[in-house]
Amino acid sequence: MDRFQAMQVFTRVVEANSFTAAADSLGLPRTTVTTAIQNLERRLQVRLLNRTTRKLSLTPDGAAFYERCTSILADLEEAETSFRDVAGRPQGRLRVDVPASIGRLILIPSLCEFHTRYPDVELVIGMGDRPVDLVQEGVDCVIRVGDLPDSSMVARRIGTFRSVTCAAPDYLERHGEPRTLDDLKKHHAVHYFSSRTGRTIDWDFVVDGVATEVKMQGVVSVNDGDAYVACGLQGFGLIQPPRYMVHPYLESGELREVLRQWSPRAMPISAVYLHNRHLSPKVRAFVDWTAELFGRCPLLSGRDEEFDAAAYGECRFAAWPGRNTVRQVAEKQNMAESLF
Repeated sequence: MDRFQAMQVFTRVVEANSFTAAADSLGLPRTTVTTAIQNLERRLQVRLLNRTTRKLSLTPDGAAFYERCTSILADLEEAETSFRDVAGRPQGRLRVDVPASIGRLILIPSLCEFHTRYPDVELVIGMGDRPVDLVQEGVDCVIRVGDLPDSSMVARRIGTFRSVTCAAPDYLERHGEPRTLDDLKKHHAVHYFSSRTGRTIDWDFVVDGVATEVKMQGVVSVNDGDAYVACGLQGFGLIQPPRYMVHPYLESGELREVLRQWSPRAMPISAVYLHNRHLSPKVRAFVDWTAELFGRCPLLSGRDEEFDAAAYGECRFAAWPGRNTVRQVAEKQNMAESLF
């Protein structure tokens, strides 16, 4: 087995997190895959993988070598593709990780469009809000909400997350409508906690250009976007969901916006990938497509000041809790809404 083949076997073992799964996907005997890794470690004189009966994990040397391998193999794929008849058309297996609601309500409903445009790309979509080690888990790209820590990864902003403070009319009739931030001391909120950290997310408002955090009291906490909105509709307290997620309820009067003069801080939505993947046609195609997907609607692109009844015809959402479909009327195709 030559060096390029050994590198391909190694990267597939890392991405599959299994010798057996890697062997099956490559159409090779498991013993051949095991021998290839052993020979590779012998040639490099380092251990690349920690092996236990339950799982595999990269050693520090293995992580560094994996990153170099993916870069070299991506360059090789790029070079070969440029000379094929497809002239650089994106192709191959692309593994991405996204928050569950983005995957379920934004990406999945529009996958037919992506597949029509890029028929040779096999998408593998993981959904959750836990931290993902792109190298260790063999993930090509992740979509994340919020400020990102400095790192060697590349982040491209593809949208904007804007929240709204609101509550069910029944709750406001029972507890009164808050007129100032100080009034919030007398109110309850539905809490949203991160399944990644277990921490309840504090509320925030922009006051005179400065972000101000507010701790709220409450009687219920959830870690799912649909459940969060449902609790608000049931009158459990004030909520701060994405504006685009609850726009139909605000229009129908099932939810009422409060404290309009102090909007919560807007947060970026970003596509994040390793620096050595920036030339990969399939990664570039996916990131461009998701940016286009978010850019179609003012409520997702940060142009919400342009939002009006006419714009709503081009960015209509209908799959809130209790609804059955997600439909973008102007494009006649599915789109999105929840972003927790």
